[in-house]
Amino acid sequence: MRQPVSWVERVGVGFVRACAVSAVTLLIPAVWAAAVALGIRWGPANPWSWLLPVVLVGTGTLALARPVCRAVRFLVERWTGTAVPAGYRAAGPVTRMSTGHWWNGYAYERSRRDAVMDQSWRIWWSDPATWRDLRFTGIAPFAAGLAAVLPPAAVAVAVLGLLRPEPVARAVGVLAAVAAVAVAPYAWRLMEPVAVRFLGPSTAMLLVERVDELTAQRADVTVAQAAEIRRIERDLHDGAQAGLVALGLSLATAEKLMETDPERARALMRAARAGAASSLAELRDLVRGINPPLLNERGLVDAVRALALNSPLDVVVTTDGPFRLEPPIESAVYFGAAELLANATKHARATSVRIAIAHSGTGVVVEVRDDGRGGAVTGGEGGLAGLRRRLAVFDGTLELTSPAGGPTCATMVVPCESL
Repeated sequence: MRQPVSWVERVGVGFVRACAVSAVTLLIPAVWAAAVALGIRWGPANPWSWLLPVVLVGTGTLALARPVCRAVRFLVERWTGTAVPAGYRAAGPVTRMSTGHWWNGYAYERSRRDAVMDQSWRIWWSDPATWRDLRFTGIAPFAAGLAAVLPPAAVAVAVLGLLRPEPVARAVGVLAAVAAVAVAPYAWRLMEPVAVRFLGPSTAMLLVERVDELTAQRADVTVAQAAEIRRIERDLHDGAQAGLVALGLSLATAEKLMETDPERARALMRAARAGAASSLAELRDLVRGINPPLLNERGLVDAVRALALNSPLDVVVTTDGPFRLEPPIESAVYFGAAELLANATKHARATSVRIAIAHSGTGVVVEVRDDGRGGAVTGGEGGLAGLRRRLAVFDGTLELTSPAGGPTCATMVVPCESL
């Protein structure tokens, strides 16, 4: 009994999907046919009867091309799990200049609305994805739409034939119903290979997207380096430098009092020694913020274990064996683990954290799981967004699962070879 039920389900699902594919892929040809019919109805004697179909075909195609392609991508991913990247160009920031005008990356406009509108039109016309979508709307009706329309068309023929009293018409209706049932599970499947072949981004579009991504990453790295340099300068000026200046003054005063007031000189020497210890501690904290010595000497695993020992939480670090990575990658992953551990301590109100470090042969995978309250997001300009940008420099990724109420699981993956 299970097999007939499964077959009936396949026919029903296939028929519904075939109707959806035919509706999506044949929408623009239907607009073309309606425009031509309206022009014919307007009358061939009218000298402007050709203009209306041309305008309707042009505007209808341009307006519907992108929504149709988005619907095709959605259906393909929903039904088959195959994601077809869109590859559309992203709009850049619109910035107000000191003159009061707005710069959109192409031209200056008097208002933000005009700048955004001008930018949208320029990106739309210059985006290769626009012309790819227009090409797809001409290919899809023949490559996928004609096959998908067979089941609903056969059902319509079957209904019309069975409603007529003639034996031939009823025979045709029965044959059409059998054909609809036979092809329904398969008629919609052509849409997936057609979408993958003609709707995915081209090599040139992928290269442009990669160049834009690398440009953004370079800008992020430049900003991060400048901010780190300013932080080091500020910490040195406000902390260690001030302490060393005070230490020098204390030693100079003690030198002058050595002959006249030895007790006071000794007190100043003791204060200077305490000041030297304090300055040394500040310098160590500053260096620790740049790169911990243990990371350079022992590697990522031991450095993360030392980080766990200093945490107030119950932190367990597991690994699949000792390995070393390139120093820049070790530094990025280490500070990523430090950021996630700090978030678990400050924001998640967690009591325990589990850190798993593994090398898959093609990259390092670090999973940080806590039992906190969850709700973490990577958007905005917070620490997680900065961590994602830091990993993106090495083509790494950050995957975050943090439902409200917890737990939170963050996975860092960076492609690399072990040393």
